[in-house]
Amino acid sequence: MATEKARQLLARLAATPDAAVPNLPFLHRALLLPLLSAASAASALLRLPVILSSSPLRSRRTLPVPVISVGNLTWGGNGKTPMVDFLARRFHAMGVSPLILTRGYAGGDESKMLRRRLADTSTKIGVGANRAAVGSSMLQKYGHVDPCDAFCREKLACNRVASGKSAKIGVAILDDGMQHRSLLRDVEIVMVNGLTPWGNTHFIPRGPMREPLSALTRADIVVIHHADLACEAQLETIARTVQDSGTTCSVFFSKLAPSHIFEVHQPLQRLSLNVLDGMIVLCVSAIGCPDAFIHTVREIGPLNVDRLDFSDHHFFNDYDLELIQERVRQLVDQHNKQTVVLVTEKDYDRDPDFLRMLGLKVWVLSSSLQIMPLKEQGEDELLRKLKDIITATRHVVQP
Repeated sequence: MATEKARQLLARLAATPDAAVPNLPFLHRALLLPLLSAASAASALLRLPVILSSSPLRSRRTLPVPVISVGNLTWGGNGKTPMVDFLARRFHAMGVSPLILTRGYAGGDESKMLRRRLADTSTKIGVGANRAAVGSSMLQKYGHVDPCDAFCREKLACNRVASGKSAKIGVAILDDGMQHRSLLRDVEIVMVNGLTPWGNTHFIPRGPMREPLSALTRADIVVIHHADLACEAQLETIARTVQDSGTTCSVFFSKLAPSHIFEVHQPLQRLSLNVLDGMIVLCVSAIGCPDAFIHTVREIGPLNVDRLDFSDHHFFNDYDLELIQERVRQLVDQHNKQTVVLVTEKDYDRDPDFLRMLGLKVWVLSSSLQIMPLKEQGEDELLRKLKDIITATRHVVQP
């Protein structure tokens, strides 16, 4: 309990802009913020040699298949894992078997979610901190397709014939790969949260920044996520900041679109979204951007929406169980109606057994990333851009 409260406090302080610092409690201003600022400065100094060296090519590992990195400049809630899921499905549909390489951070909720969601595709998933070593091992186990065979337009249609779980790997996708500099990549995709793009612009832990905005010059593609929840002026400001960083990358826009609901005891179930009509809903989440989850649920249209937010990657415990049960009892008494607990897929896959033990009606909202067709930059344009970069870097000859 104390640890979770400390994490939530740090997250609030990291989201506090400089202009709002005078409104913080005295102890936070006088003690915590100076400590966090000092830690941020030290962290920036430790990263400086890496930034200056830019990981020379001779010291970076390569894989025999194209590598696409999906990452970000800030922590949490940027849509990295939904983008990885999106790419894996699109490559599978093309007949190119994808390999996802993920670190498996904080219990591996993202890797568990990807494994469940992509079980019906040819996707393989490798988990480990040394993604170059994990990738090499997976490629040795399953074999790989030459980039010319995988991405030549003439052969893409033929690839679809052999795209099952035993298919040879044609592309590797790095989940949260931007700061994993030891592995060469063909494409660098940077995800940006359209609601809070750079936070308060301070480095971790005083703020959410992992790297300075100048790191965007490494990006081939920038995707502004939650674009459906941001106003046009906000999107224009973000796009302008990206271009002002000196990058020449393409900018796309994405959103998380809810598709269906399933009950925690029946993950293969597909309930229509309208089952929430007239319901009292308690949204429980431990994710990077809970506001986007709440907004999505409210748009679906239940009668009333309440929320319990925990820190990103939080593992629910006995205290949380009692807290959730008590909040549900309060909502039932207040509205005299049955209340359903609604969680994200990431929360479900982190610990489905905990959710089953609640003794309540617990549903899971399933969503998928969609590329929004804004500024003539839709899904087709994104996939075309990816293939163009890969064919150029891998010297694939098109007929």
